[in-house]
Amino acid sequence: MDHGARLGIDVEVVQRDPGVKGFKVIPRRWVVERTFGRLMHHRRLARDYETHPHRSEAIIHIAMIDLISRRLTSESTPNWRDT
Repeated sequence: MDHGARLGIDVEVVQRDPGVKGFKVIPRRWVVERTFGRLMHHRRLARDYETHPHRSEAIIHIAMIDLISRRLTSESTPNWRDT
């Protein structure tokens, strides 16, 4: 949270209700899960290839740039899962 505050990002930590047993939907969790799912469409991110965090971060940036550029151009080229 401190790192986010230094960057000017509002970080909201959502805690589970300790009284609830079993599965309960956590608010806004689907946004994170959807993003992870989109990142896993990039083969290099689907496995743990990178040994340094800055390299992994660079690959994540490239994956998100690819995702946004495909949305903007409405291009639907096959990815590695379509083969």
